[in-house]
Amino acid sequence: MTKKEIVRTISEEIGLTQLQTKEIVQKTFDAIVNALVEERRIELRNFGVFEVKRRAPRKARNPRTNEKVFVPEKFVVTFKPGKEMEDRVRELERQAAQLRSQGHASSQSVAPTAQSATTYAAEGPEAS
Repeated sequence: MTKKEIVRTISEEIGLTQLQTKEIVQKTFDAIVNALVEERRIELRNFGVFEVKRRAPRKARNPRTNEKVFVPEKFVVTFKPGKEMEDRVRELERQAAQLRSQGHASSQSVAPTAQSATTYAAEGPEAS
């Protein structure tokens, strides 16, 4: 999903123009980035935690030349999903496992369509 698709979806749901919605979405992304830069952590309840972590300098090896190289320290953004997100993703895993077991039990395999996967991702398990 792209930012444009997110903007379109939100715009349709709340009745704002796509231009207004795009500005809100962009301001939200900017606020997340600014919080990470300033505080190095942002926690969004029922969504997850973004955190800036330091990777220590290290020695590595160039796989092509086998030459040893020094990799300087760097800062990376990590994301740990919240419980609600984890639960919804695990539900997808359970559904996929159930479909696989049904496919093995019968001669014809049942696979989810792109539309059903998109609908599930957008609406969640409570809409199914």
